[in-house]
Amino acid sequence: MATINRQATTLALAHALSAAERGLAVIPLSRTKLPALRSPHRDDPTATPCHGECGRFGHGVYDASIEPRRIRELFAAAPWATGYGIACGLEPHHLIGIDLDTKTGTDSSAALRELALRHLFTIPETVVIMTPSGGRHLWLSGPPDVVVPNSAGRLAPGIDIRGAGGYLVGPGSRTEHGVYSTAPGTAHLAPARCPRALLRLLQPPPRAHHPTPSSAGQHGQGLVQFVLAAHEGQRNTRLFWAACRAYENGLTPALVAPLVDAAVHTGLTEREARATIASAARMTGHCP
Repeated sequence: MATINRQATTLALAHALSAAERGLAVIPLSRTKLPALRSPHRDDPTATPCHGECGRFGHGVYDASIEPRRIRELFAAAPWATGYGIACGLEPHHLIGIDLDTKTGTDSSAALRELALRHLFTIPETVVIMTPSGGRHLWLSGPPDVVVPNSAGRLAPGIDIRGAGGYLVGPGSRTEHGVYSTAPGTAHLAPARCPRALLRLLQPPPRAHHPTPSSAGQHGQGLVQFVLAAHEGQRNTRLFWAACRAYENGLTPALVAPLVDAAVHTGLTEREARATIASAARMTGHCP
């Protein structure tokens, strides 16, 4: 049974409410940095995909809210929470987190500087969160029509990306290893706009592949199956990746309807699915 630290929970709630005032949707976290509320469907293998439509708590970032009353209800349901998570990819900031880790033994900050020099961008002045292990989280704001997926080490060793379906541990959160804090001089800042060159790097890498007519059908069906296999928190990301591959390989528009149907089957609405596919079209230089 989780140990309840009333003072830590009260402080976490206060910090979460403060973040919500800035337009950042939040959820309670446990000391392990995981969502404090477990899925209400975890013991039902036949449960259909749910993003909170059931009305109960325990759907991860889909519970995230900026409404003070709902946030208080979330924390009341998780009195063992000692921190809070900030959902990425949501309005109004469409937050993207650049997680510069120190656990890999590599200099992730130097790796980011090298990427910036190579691809001709600079990291603007923005919110910086210090982690208990000595790492840093840089907060950036993305455009509303671009879905940035989560990734670990794809840009460079020690650099993880928190995008749509992910969350960042908020400053003031207490974990097993210490407290997250805002770097001096950055608390008053809003998340800065993500440089366009960096945004391109954050998208799934394109594959230069031109299928033959005989292989196109199999490849298209594989993309549909890839979307159908999505779990909670992966649906938008998998659909976006599959749609990008479809546009790059000349499989659209015939594949749009099957991809939409697959996404709806996993729990997305048709409107969400079509918006994600349109974003993939724009990112790959096609007209939605």
